[in-house]
Amino acid sequence: MSGRRGGNRIRGPQSALTDFLAANNISAAQIRDEYERRRQATDEDENAGEGSSVPTPPEVDEEEIAAAIAAEAAEKEEKAEKSKKRKRKTDEAVEKVKKEKAKKAKKSKKKRDDSDDESEYDDGLGKEMYKKSRPLPGQLEHCDICNKRFTVTPYSKEGPDGGLLCTPCGKEMAKDAKTEKKAASKPAGRKRRKAESDRLDGIAVGGAKSLQQLCIAKVAQHHDDVDEFGDMPQPVLERLGEIFSKKRVLRPKTLPLFLRPDLDAVMIHEAAYLEEEDYEKIFATVPKMKKLVLSNACQLKDPAIDYLLEKCQDIRYIHLYAANLVSDSMWYRVFREAGPNLEVLKLKWLDATFDDLAVKELAKHAPNLGRLKLKLCRNIGEGAVKAISNMPKLEHLSLMMNKEVPTPALVQLVNKRGPNLRTLSLEKFLDADDSVLEAIKTSSQQLTKLRISENDTITDAGYEALFTDWTNPPLTFVDFNSTRDVDNNNPDGPEDAIGMASAGFKALMAHSGPHLKHVDIASCRHIELSAFMDVFNGAMNYPDLEYINLSFCNRVDNSVIAGIFKSCPNLKKLVAFGCFDVLDVVVPRNIALIGVPKAQDAIEQFGVGIGVDEALSRMVEVGA
Repeated sequence: MSGRRGGNRIRGPQSALTDFLAANNISAAQIRDEYERRRQATDEDENAGEGSSVPTPPEVDEEEIAAAIAAEAAEKEEKAEKSKKRKRKTDEAVEKVKKEKAKKAKKSKKKRDDSDDESEYDDGLGKEMYKKSRPLPGQLEHCDICNKRFTVTPYSKEGPDGGLLCTPCGKEMAKDAKTEKKAASKPAGRKRRKAESDRLDGIAVGGAKSLQQLCIAKVAQHHDDVDEFGDMPQPVLERLGEIFSKKRVLRPKTLPLFLRPDLDAVMIHEAAYLEEEDYEKIFATVPKMKKLVLSNACQLKDPAIDYLLEKCQDIRYIHLYAANLVSDSMWYRVFREAGPNLEVLKLKWLDATFDDLAVKELAKHAPNLGRLKLKLCRNIGEGAVKAISNMPKLEHLSLMMNKEVPTPALVQLVNKRGPNLRTLSLEKFLDADDSVLEAIKTSSQQLTKLRISENDTITDAGYEALFTDWTNPPLTFVDFNSTRDVDNNNPDGPEDAIGMASAGFKALMAHSGPHLKHVDIASCRHIELSAFMDVFNGAMNYPDLEYINLSFCNRVDNSVIAGIFKSCPNLKKLVAFGCFDVLDVVVPRNIALIGVPKAQDAIEQFGVGIGVDEALSRMVEVGA
């Protein structure tokens, strides 16, 4: 073991002197023995007085030995210097770290010393120390907002006052926080683009907002912090209700802001978030109500209507949208009890209830009804039309049916009620033919508004006959959109045009053109270019015309647009979607041209702008 351990012992590095001696086969013992032998030989020579024949040992170069020793010393000194330098750097780094820590600690201490809110900090710390611990999941707790009792879960959110929230309030709070975060992160450039787009479409006007507009916008922005509106005028209150409805912030919490006992009208244009008890609160708070407008009233049920009949006995105006949970029997009761005072009724999107019998009850018990609008009520048809014809004081009628109504029933309605009608709107009566227009011409003498849309049966000759020698005063509002022949195999239509075409359009403008304010002939694709050029030729003048919609009238080109600009000096909005021959249009100021993506200088319409004459001259230059 000793031999193996000796043979495997670890050897360290050797000095320069040791390497030199080993290279010359010189050992320290040999040097010592040679030195002793020479000294003995010298002593013997001195004693005997005669030389010796002993051979001289090899001489050692003392300069080389001295150089090796000096090199070893220099190497040791260099190693020591490196070690000192490394230690010095380490000490400097440690000292630097200590100084930085001391500096930070001093700065933090100075901030705490210089803070004026030290007492508040201590109070907050104290509150945190004595703060009530969060209830464990499964325990019962009261909501921090609505005070309802609920079971705590690991996902229960913390309220504004430190308590926990029930699931509905927690979702609402998270939704509001998400909305605020989204609004805060919305790029400013996108807002500017939206504002410019609205201005070009005529939705928003240029210039600074009025003080009233700014106040209304600020109130809508901070609706959660408003306790009441006070004695605000009813028109302003209704405008605020429209904005709250548009922003979807009209909820049970903000509903009381719009309810006062002295009001005679309640207009809620977005009631989707209201519950059944909220409707009862409306009727209890505003007992003098005469006008009621509820859109998206999806939770309006029979008990709330019963409460309405009990509290608001002078109701005269009812406008309900999507009130599908009111039963047929309740509609009968409404018309029997409130019918004698009822003057206006507008109902839309009633799918499950409100049938022909309800309309008969209305006609029987509402003799003073002057305005009626029934749209997309799926359970009414021919019976309802016959019942409406028996309403003696009806002046404004708007119908949009899902069921097919025979033409004789519609003709009977027009003949009976036509002499008193001031406005007539018939939408989606697909089977109505020229006999309906003949009934309108012979019976109606006071019409100012006429709408017949989405029909493919009435002919262009029927429209021409209606407006030729008609004793009715000029109309101010006409809408004949989508009255055309629909046949994919014959896009140009039959030889005898179906719907509003060239002859009917020219007869319309000759009869009512100088007094018209609103004209909608969208998708009347059989009106030829020559008819447009004859009507809008620059020599004819339509001073009251403010709105024209000629979308998808594919014969319209630049010359027609230029003629409209010239013939309609007070035009505000021109809609021309799908008019692909309209190119390089220069829009005069104060006119919103919508649907023409290649219009030039459209941004000028609300700025310094250009006049109609200059716009027309520019269009001539570019080849219009």
